[in-house]
Amino acid sequence: MQTTQTNLMTSRLTIRAQNDGSDSDIGDQNGDTALATKPKSKTARPPMYKVMLLNDDYTPMEFVVHVLERFFGIGHSGAIELMLTVHKKGLAVVGVFSHEIAETKVMQVMECARQHEHPLQCTMEKE
Repeated sequence: MQTTQTNLMTSRLTIRAQNDGSDSDIGDQNGDTALATKPKSKTARPPMYKVMLLNDDYTPMEFVVHVLERFFGIGHSGAIELMLTVHKKGLAVVGVFSHEIAETKVMQVMECARQHEHPLQCTMEKE
């Protein structure tokens, strides 16, 4: 008889422990559980920036082609076409990037032009 009472008390304690609501599940009276979730917020896309090369009368065309290939990963024929666009129109967009990447590319181009003593200008503006 003593053993039966002990088993009954143990069973009641187990049931209470399971239904005490200590975990993150929400239970109903039938013992079914559902997970409470928070709605996910959408992450906004970062603003993009156009990187542009400006024409000048002194920077050699070959140097501009080299810059386009090296810093913007443009193939040789595409770099020649873009260089001619810069030459004829005065400027051309050479890429669109996030702010940090655009800023880095502008600095790299300007530093390379300075090291080679060319007045090539590279700018960026919000798209």
